[in-house]
Amino acid sequence: MSKTLLKATNIAHKFDYQLFSDIDFEIKEKECKAILGRSGSGKSTLLHIFSTFIKPNIGEVELLNKNIYELNENDIESIRRYDLGIIFQAHYLFKGMTAIENLEIATILSGKSIDKNLIEKLEITENMGQKIGDLSGGQQQRVSIARVLSKKPKIIFADEPTGNLDKETANLVMKVLLEYVQENSAGMVLVTHDEAMARMCNRSYKLENSKLELL
Repeated sequence: MSKTLLKATNIAHKFDYQLFSDIDFEIKEKECKAILGRSGSGKSTLLHIFSTFIKPNIGEVELLNKNIYELNENDIESIRRYDLGIIFQAHYLFKGMTAIENLEIATILSGKSIDKNLIEKLEITENMGQKIGDLSGGQQQRVSIARVLSKKPKIIFADEPTGNLDKETANLVMKVLLEYVQENSAGMVLVTHDEAMARMCNRSYKLENSKLELL
């Protein structure tokens, strides 16, 4: 039986207005679930709640069988370092370093080794010796994804990871991410505007009118 990696129960959150409420969500091993919604609907905030960065006003989040918002900061930081893969639209790479040096930092921090096969799948082998500032946006995003996957996370949280990519590169990136999920019994939560990318996942949801509904 597949293990549950993420279980969120009765999640509600608001700022000056109610973003969402009564949200239940679950990810098991080898599952990818997509969350669609218009800008401002709260997709990214929900992803941040699932991934340890924002405590919800109401509700509980169990990540890898731990109630994350009952943990101390050191335990949360350990989960982020070793178990979570966070992919944002912005790359957050060290621009003064080469691509391979960016990957080496991630593997040193997580105690893993660089996966050359992963680099080949993402078609960035020839870019490894180049400085980040000399790479195109698409190349930088693939290096960023390689850095995340090199630490062998148990669950990936991806916020518009293909938003700045052309269709061909977006499909390549999604293929690599989905293969990783299957081969490593991992899970992925994908936030996207792209319905074609969402359809590649096991299930898709839409965040609308403060509710998360299965499509």
